[in-house]
Amino acid sequence: MTDLLKTSVTEGFERLYGYAPTGVWSAPGRVNLIGEHTDYNEGFVFPFAINRRTFAAVSLRDDGEARVASSFSSEVIQIPVDQISRDSVTGWSAYPLGVAWALKELGGAAQTGFDLYIDSDVPVGAGLSSSAAIECSVAVALNELWDIGLSLRDLARVGQLAENAIVGAPTGIMDQSASLLGQLDHGVFLDCKDLSSQVIDLGFAREGLELLIIDTKVEHRHADGGYASRRAACEAGAKALGFTSLRGATEGDLSRAEVLLDNVTFRRVRHVITENQRVLDTVSTLQAKGPRAIGELLYASHQSMRDDFEISIDELDTAVETALRHGAIGARMTGGGFGGAAIALCPIEKISEISRSVDAEFLALGYAKPDIFVVSAAPGARHE
Repeated sequence: MTDLLKTSVTEGFERLYGYAPTGVWSAPGRVNLIGEHTDYNEGFVFPFAINRRTFAAVSLRDDGEARVASSFSSEVIQIPVDQISRDSVTGWSAYPLGVAWALKELGGAAQTGFDLYIDSDVPVGAGLSSSAAIECSVAVALNELWDIGLSLRDLARVGQLAENAIVGAPTGIMDQSASLLGQLDHGVFLDCKDLSSQVIDLGFAREGLELLIIDTKVEHRHADGGYASRRAACEAGAKALGFTSLRGATEGDLSRAEVLLDNVTFRRVRHVITENQRVLDTVSTLQAKGPRAIGELLYASHQSMRDDFEISIDELDTAVETALRHGAIGARMTGGGFGGAAIALCPIEKISEISRSVDAEFLALGYAKPDIFVVSAAPGARHE
């Protein structure tokens, strides 16, 4: 698929702009193995880059104009690079154009124009960070073509700034870090407080395991304020406990939190505190016992998101419980919640049975047919 997409994005660029691109760069989507709603609380996350990628064919221009286009839209967006702002760009083009703006802000890039064409096989809406894959493919391309010389960790900050300031999404830095720093069959253990990271051997391939994505096809429903209200509860809980963020709190603070906080805020806080510990426990368990020993931690994460953070939905619960009944080592919902996907860590020989069983259960309950596929931990962003 990688070679096909590289060819496709090159041909798309040539067809649209009438000449060959200078080069092609790519970046993967990501899945979060564990550590949900911890990033904006300065906690721990443990994602990995996946073998679904976004490809960016790019060439520089000498007139200061940026032209961006993609295989998933017939529109070509053109704007002077020095006029990119939150008000001047909309839709999907805000991601690549936002990166160009952020590179200037953080890296002092010259106002050179560029032509860009994007193609991708990262599913949209499944919680696999298709947006971060766009940002990171463009970031590594322009970082090289503009000769800025930022490190991969700096480019993660570029992607986050683009999303915060130009797209207008108050996201953390997890997605970009995973997309940029990923390695084959390794996860990226990220401390969201100081942005330090460590690449950890997952051992899935060695142990005959694969990660199954079960996309419920239910779109994320953040418009009702669910995400914002939970973030606000975390901030209120941290303040009441005397911390600048919930990163300062440990499980030893839970008894005090239960007294100080109302029931809803307490449960939101309990999720974050216990989820941080589950991330640490997952990393240490992988290193000491291997991936077949982390199943209970994955399911405990799901239970916490279902009961304490209350961001699961019936379709996600069904996917998780069905996968576990049919042989998954562990399973949980992943992503922001209110829709999206679940993940299940499965022995290779159980993949077909689990997939069929989830399909059948969704059909019996009248849910939309889920999209079920396997992903593996893949290398991060690169020049192809």
